[in-house]
Amino acid sequence: MNDVEIPFYMPVANECGLFETAFKSGLPVMLKGPTGCGKTRFVAHMAARLGLTLNTVACHDDLTAADLTGRYLLKGGETQWVDGPLTQSVRNGGICYLDEVVEARKDVTVVLHPLTDDRRLLPLERTGELLEAPDDFMVVISYNPGYQNILKSLKPSTRQRFIGIHFDYPPADQEVEIICAETGLDRARCAPLVNLARRIRNLKDLDLEEGASTRLLVYCATLIMAGISPLEAAEATLIEPLSDDESAKEGLMEVVQATFG
Repeated sequence: MNDVEIPFYMPVANECGLFETAFKSGLPVMLKGPTGCGKTRFVAHMAARLGLTLNTVACHDDLTAADLTGRYLLKGGETQWVDGPLTQSVRNGGICYLDEVVEARKDVTVVLHPLTDDRRLLPLERTGELLEAPDDFMVVISYNPGYQNILKSLKPSTRQRFIGIHFDYPPADQEVEIICAETGLDRARCAPLVNLARRIRNLKDLDLEEGASTRLLVYCATLIMAGISPLEAAEATLIEPLSDDESAKEGLMEVVQATFG
C-alpha cells in the first residue's frame, strides 16, 4: 500500500504521532469533536500513512452487532456465513472505524469490549469462533460530544477502554490554509470565509445546534471556485444546512451580508 495516495490532512497538534503510537502499542482510539472538523479525514490519512486497510462504518439507529460481526446469508441456495466489517478487519488486519458510534444501538459497543482490552479477542457465537486480533488491527471510534444526551452517550465503561484525542476547528490561519489546499481558492478569498465561520460559531442568540464546520467552508469555497457568488455560495452552505428556522436564517444572512457586502 506504499503507492496509495495519502489523503490531505493538516495536523493541529501531535494527533498524528499520538495515533501512530497507539497503533504500534495495540491501543484503541476515540476521537471526540464537532461535526465536520476533520475526524474522518484524519482516520483516512492515518490509515494510508500506516499502510493499513480501512473499514469505515457510518453508525445509525438501526445498526446492530450483527451488522459489524456478520451473519448467515442465503447464496445460491446455500446458507453461508458472511463477515461484517469488524470481523473482516480482525481476520485481515487494518482499522475498523466506527463513525458517530453513539448513534448505534447499545449492543454494538458491547461487541467492542473484548477487542479493546488486553485480550484483543472477537467471539463469534454464531460460528463458534474466537478470533484473536493481529498486531496490525486497530479499533477507532468517533463521536460528537455536543450531541450527547442521556439517551445517546457512551458509558464510562466503554469510554475508558480507549485513549481519547480531542478535535476542534483549526486555528484561523490554519483553517484558511486547509480551505486553500482543498479547493484551490486563493487565500484572499478564503480568509473572509473563515472569519465568517468564526462569527457564526460565536453566535449565542440564534440557538444553532452547531456552528459552521470546516467541511462546510470547503463546500462554500468549492462553489465560489466554480463561479457562484460568495453570497449565494454562503447561503447554500453556511445558512441552509445550519438551520430550518426562518428567524435564525435571517440572522445568519445578516452576518453573511456584513462579510461580503
